[in-house]
Amino acid sequence: MGFAQGHVLVASNRGPVSYDVREDGSLGVRRGGGGLVSGLSAIGPDAGAVWVCAALGEGDREAVRRTGGALDPADTGGQRVRMLGIPPDVYSAAYNGIANSVLWFVHHMLYDIPVEPAFGTEFRQQWAAYETYNRAFADALADEAAEGAAVLVQDYHLALVPGMLRELRPDLRIGHFSHTPWAPVEYFRLLPDDIAGQLLRGILGADRAAFLTHRWAGAFTACCKDAVGGTGTTRVGVHGLGADADFLRERAHRPDVEDRIAALRDQLGTAPDGTPRKTVVRVDRTELSKNIVRGLLAYRELLASRPEWRERVVHIAFAYPSRQDLAVYRDYMTEVGRVAEEINAEYGTDGWTPVMLRLDDDFARSLAAYRIADVALVNPVRDGMNLVAKEVPVVSDAGCALVLSREAGAYEEMGDDAIVVNPYDVSGTADALHTALSMGDGERAERTKRLAAAATALPPTQWFLDQLRALEK
Repeated sequence: MGFAQGHVLVASNRGPVSYDVREDGSLGVRRGGGGLVSGLSAIGPDAGAVWVCAALGEGDREAVRRTGGALDPADTGGQRVRMLGIPPDVYSAAYNGIANSVLWFVHHMLYDIPVEPAFGTEFRQQWAAYETYNRAFADALADEAAEGAAVLVQDYHLALVPGMLRELRPDLRIGHFSHTPWAPVEYFRLLPDDIAGQLLRGILGADRAAFLTHRWAGAFTACCKDAVGGTGTTRVGVHGLGADADFLRERAHRPDVEDRIAALRDQLGTAPDGTPRKTVVRVDRTELSKNIVRGLLAYRELLASRPEWRERVVHIAFAYPSRQDLAVYRDYMTEVGRVAEEINAEYGTDGWTPVMLRLDDDFARSLAAYRIADVALVNPVRDGMNLVAKEVPVVSDAGCALVLSREAGAYEEMGDDAIVVNPYDVSGTADALHTALSMGDGERAERTKRLAAAATALPPTQWFLDQLRALEK
């Protein structure tokens, strides 16, 4: 697949690098990973691909001031990156006010309906900032794109960009990809009618709108039919992002992970009969949709209703901070800690801590937990995909039973070999944990093998290239 300079562009809120200002005034740079990074590397350096992203913090904004936004290729691994220095107040209103506090809440169906949402003057002001933020991306893409270029716009942050860009550059081939679920019609229509129409028409400015599952694609199509009369000439596609097996397996066997496995084993201790304790593992951001509290409540019910598991199992819960600048997220993180402490106080003994809760991010430790998990608990109330459900089977040492919410996008691909739960049913989830913990080694190993195959069917590089090829047609 050959492309000329500026013929492939990616737009996303977060870019492949981030900056911080060191004490001596110099800029420190950190490179990220993920499907977009892998995909852009796969098309080769001759493609002259351009990544347009936003400055997220003061370090990024300082880098934009020093470079004019065209980042030094030495910082980006040779990748051409244009970073947009959107004013902090505009960025905050667009990102926190609209993207994360409205669009995320709509698509994940998170509102406390008796009291929210209430779309008034403040919302309209924030929406104007969201329009400004999207316009900055559209202008930059129009400026960077060669004639007839392919542009892949990412996620709910940039839902208006395809329509804006289409007006500026009708020659471009534009794709939009949604990494979240899409709300059903009756929930999507919580949005004011004009805003709902604007969002849909924004995405329909693309030649192709793509989603992680057929369910989310169908919900989008239904919303379009209900609110704007259909999808018009926009094609709707599905690309289920898979785990990067080669990277995960290599990374999961480095010395730092081995060290953390040893530390975890030491902390877990042994059951009264001297055998290793079983593990129920969850690794999540402390995100409202991840359903961590109900997962803890289900584990508590398991200990209450099936006392044979006491002192024989530990719930390893790694819940990393997310969106702590929003009060509702800070409150949720506090509640996670409170419930974990309650369980430990109620059931813990001198030699057994039932819940091992950690709230600091440590990727090597997460991989260590993946490898030793007997059971993986993935119970979101709603999730576009959930890569944890895919990553655990890929790196599991001895096989791992997967307890999986039917509301995770991963259910579409992995439901046959998982133990499937209704994420709101605490008692049902407790029963599922018992079934998973009781599963024989042979069955667990066979299920894990099939889960890993499903999890890696569309690795990040292929996921990206498939979208690009679909846009080429």
